Amino acid sequence: MSKMRVVQVPRPNAPFEIVEREIPEPPDGSVRIKIQACGICHSDSLVREGTFPGIQYPRVPGHEVVGLIDAIGPGVSGWARGQRVGVGWHGGHCGYCDSCRRGDFFACQSATVITGITRDGGYADHMIAAARALARLPEELAATEAAPLMCAGLTTFNALRNSGARAGDLVAVLGVGGLGHLGVQFAAKMGYRTVAIARGKDKEPLARKLGAGHYIDSRTQDPAAELVKLGGARVILATVTNAEAMGAAMGGLAANGTFMILGAAGPVEVSPGFLITGRRSLMGWYSGTSIDSQDTLSFSVLTGVRSMNEVFPLERAAEAYERMMSGRARFRVVLATGH
Repeated sequence: MSKMRVVQVPRPNAPFEIVEREIPEPPDGSVRIKIQACGICHSDSLVREGTFPGIQYPRVPGHEVVGLIDAIGPGVSGWARGQRVGVGWHGGHCGYCDSCRRGDFFACQSATVITGITRDGGYADHMIAAARALARLPEELAATEAAPLMCAGLTTFNALRNSGARAGDLVAVLGVGGLGHLGVQFAAKMGYRTVAIARGKDKEPLARKLGAGHYIDSRTQDPAAELVKLGGARVILATVTNAEAMGAAMGGLAANGTFMILGAAGPVEVSPGFLITGRRSLMGWYSGTSIDSQDTLSFSVLTGVRSMNEVFPLERAAEAYERMMSGRARFRVVLATGH
């Protein structure tokens, strides 16, 4: 078979196209992956809408990729054909700039590769990936289970383990959606006193099932005041994309607390005095690199954390994307190729 299906965006704001392309051969330092599943993330809208600077079209989106290595390029060692792997947002880095030499690969200054944005991603039967972007996939995870963990899972897990919170600390997760339903699980499994904050009492049973010990309904309660009653949060993990909701919860930080922003919202209002008097901090968090993805997968297997997914075949990618963008999906949307 010399042809593969890809779902591409031909130009900004254009409908998705399913087209056939030649199956590519991996260049130096890269492998070819036979894709089994690819999660659909809200960040894929950067490609669809053309809002990420410098995108070259046509472009194949998708950065929650899981599959099998089926070809290996020159100069690659440590990987084998048939090996199960995943690829996330971070698709590679130069290795020689100041940031890379300090180990801050996410901040690469010269050659950061973003899967599905600066190079073609996982809405396809095959894709090329840099060997340094690969994460080993545990056998215990099915492809459709693992795919959302490559971005949504990675982002929440990696943020929490780098938040400074310790077991027993109060950690609040703002939002119980695509990111938040994983954040609640990770927080509980890491041993934090976990608080879920969402709109409406209808989400409380699920939040508690996922591991939340407390639930705050932001429609009828003041999230900041409720957190203060609980002693204040060491960390608030903001997974929502609503700046007003973030502002309403921020006052619930304890002294030395950190407000970690994962959701790309508009400007967030914060009082400098509030930060100064309590030595509180505001922090953004990037997802992570391939080894962080691998750690996320391993921890998920160890503790039973799983994403709640709706699965669509690759040929229904346009429908699946709209389902994700509508906010009605419960909670992640995944494309399966049938391989």
